[in-house]
Amino acid sequence: MIVGEVAFFTKNRYNVTIENNFSYHSPKEGQPQKYEQIRNAAKELAYMLEESVPYSREKSLAMTNLEQAVFWANAGIARNE
Repeated sequence: MIVGEVAFFTKNRYNVTIENNFSYHSPKEGQPQKYEQIRNAAKELAYMLEESVPYSREKSLAMTNLEQAVFWANAGIARNE
């Protein structure tokens, strides 16, 4: 029974996460400025990578992962503030 209760608790806690992650989060005060700061910093790095790294699979991956970093940082703000 204890295992079932723990599993039930975990399932309910995860449902809260699912609801949060798959819901619209309207921007709260100050968040748009944070999003813009993150995008601007990433854009600066993207231009530096564009100038410094030879065209390659690695450069493409670096750019893709930079985009992902911006996305996840913004999602972290939207979902958790």
